[in-house]
Amino acid sequence: MAAVELVLLQRVEKLGQMGDIVKVKPGYARNFLLPQKKALRANKANLARFEEQKAQLIALNLKRKEEAERLAERVGGLSVTIIRQAGESGSLYGSVSARDIADACDAGGLTIARSQVIQEHPIKTLGLSKIRVSLHPEVSMTVTVNVARSAEEAERQARGEAVGAAAEDEEAALDAALALENGEQADLP
Repeated sequence: MAAVELVLLQRVEKLGQMGDIVKVKPGYARNFLLPQKKALRANKANLARFEEQKAQLIALNLKRKEEAERLAERVGGLSVTIIRQAGESGSLYGSVSARDIADACDAGGLTIARSQVIQEHPIKTLGLSKIRVSLHPEVSMTVTVNVARSAEEAERQARGEAVGAAAEDEEAALDAALALENGEQADLP
């Protein structure tokens, strides 16, 4: 298949800056860039229209970027808690997806769409995870996602305490060390 030539109307991560003429696969253009109004087909009429609107697009982009930067400063260091069921080993019965994170951020005071949550892979274990949220193509922030079985467990995780199987192993090791100090027979795990 032949590549489609487009002119970008905004910065697209891993593709280019506003005004760049890029070649992409037809499906990416047809299903993502064109419907999202992130690009126009690079023909003479569209290039002329882009040049006419370039100043307005740059001003609008700058305004949105400044708003996103202010929002990132205001809610910087946001931490959200998600309660899920998990097995004894700490693995979840399911996973925490971008939709779950977006909903938790909405409850925490940051209104975002799930498409703004940039997640390398779904969260499948209990614990703290750092997730990147894109507020603007040029502005992103980090949200700490605390996945726990209960609110009490989430508080302990937030303080830095080990929870679940790791905590039980640590407790057993401490008990064994105390028993050895006292000269007792220790049951090692």
